[in-house]
Amino acid sequence: MPSQNFMLFLMFWGFVLLFFMSVGGYFMFRKFMKVLPKADGKSKLDWQNHYVESSRHLWTDASKSFLEKLVSPVPGPFRDIARHSIAAKIGQVALEKGATEVTEAHCIEGYILATPKRDYKSLISFLEKNGIDYSPYRHLLQ
Repeated sequence: MPSQNFMLFLMFWGFVLLFFMSVGGYFMFRKFMKVLPKADGKSKLDWQNHYVESSRHLWTDASKSFLEKLVSPVPGPFRDIARHSIAAKIGQVALEKGATEVTEAHCIEGYILATPKRDYKSLISFLEKNGIDYSPYRHLLQ
């Protein structure tokens, strides 16, 4: 009988390892899809880097601290990636509007645009909990 228990133990760990490799593969595939060039020859990550670098001089200490407040609900291991993609979208919004500095309004709009639709419910609850007025940008949440 001990060999049957050992066989069940091995099968259990085999399924656990298969599960973890599948989850890791999923996230690696998502990252791979972001690196593929689009029709314009630049990938999504290239554009994010472009907007972050192009808008670096527009960021003030107040807008940086507001960005930190916006990314605070993101779990720690994913916060750097979220900060970069949200900062890229905020930079894009500020550059397209010809701003001389990134304001709180740019941050709120960029934050909403950078957030996937599946997360709008938690985004709205976070903004309301922190007393952030997002009423001018409700149309972006449709």
